[in-house]
Amino acid sequence: MTYRNPAQISVIAPNLKKRYSGVTSTVVRLVPLQARQIAIASVGPVLPPEVPQIRLRDLVTMGRSGPDGPRVWHARRNTEMLAGIVLKKVLRKRLRLMFTSAAQRQHSGYTKWLIGQMDRLVATSARSASFLDHPAQVIHHGIDTDHFAPSDDRAALRTSLGLDPDAILLGCFGRIRPSKGTDLFVEAMCRILPDHPQAQGIVMGGVTDKFGPFAQTLKDRIADAGLTDRIRILPEDKGWTIAPWFQAIDLYIAPQRSEGFGLTPLEAMSCGVPSIATRVGAFEEIVQDGETGRLIPPEDPAGLEGAIRTVLQDPGTLKKWSAACRPRAEAHFKIEHEAAALTAIYRDLLKGS
Repeated sequence: MTYRNPAQISVIAPNLKKRYSGVTSTVVRLVPLQARQIAIASVGPVLPPEVPQIRLRDLVTMGRSGPDGPRVWHARRNTEMLAGIVLKKVLRKRLRLMFTSAAQRQHSGYTKWLIGQMDRLVATSARSASFLDHPAQVIHHGIDTDHFAPSDDRAALRTSLGLDPDAILLGCFGRIRPSKGTDLFVEAMCRILPDHPQAQGIVMGGVTDKFGPFAQTLKDRIADAGLTDRIRILPEDKGWTIAPWFQAIDLYIAPQRSEGFGLTPLEAMSCGVPSIATRVGAFEEIVQDGETGRLIPPEDPAGLEGAIRTVLQDPGTLKKWSAACRPRAEAHFKIEHEAAALTAIYRDLLKGS
């Protein structure tokens, strides 16, 4: 690993969490691209080598100022806002504090206090912005459409991943826990698959100790239904990209009960894969209902089952949706747009505006 010299860094985008998450994905995607435009680096306990970064200890030992005056500290979590405040108020680092919020809920008093210390706020959706008590610029997440792209040979890709090359594959990826609605997907699959012999389900994501029993109930439900060979629960892919799994499936299911932004339907869309998604997070701003997928209410098992059945019974709809996905991702959700908008804010903050 080659670390950057903090004396040459104007913007720090921390990722102060060991476990891979949506925020981690955002940092990993954005920082290498932004580094072509501005002197930016990340910092955190676990980051892939391609991400420009400084050491954690550099936060303490680095000079008070950056190469051109104050630095920008771009936080995306409460812990990172607090770290920025400590660096600025206690260690006297010259920092402009910036926070991106994806939350779509009322913030706690503590979070409101942290937000009130920021110099600039960004929200990932209009709904997220509505929960902030301060002005915020809405900047949607973007996707690396070159990386998340349809596979040239899906059959070969499926074989390499140990998947059935001839099946209709439905995927549900992300942390396995009730808020993600993983149980709703499993239950729908258990009811639907007996009527659709070509279809299979794939669940993949990390399981923390807290949700180990929840994950076990899903495995038990699948076993009781006699579908262990057709609904596979796979461990989290330890690589830094999940793109091949999106490229391999035919339909993505996002059954979340709650969500901040929610990148997975966007990652699927960029790979030419439509989604059936609940109306949470930014899904309503990503999925065009009836054009690139279907939107359903959250916590609606019957609605989820019905939407999946309708698509499986009408291959023409799935084909039409798939054809519309990639063009929408390229037109409205390229990561370059997100990077440029954020970099413009950095430059304003560095100028003191």
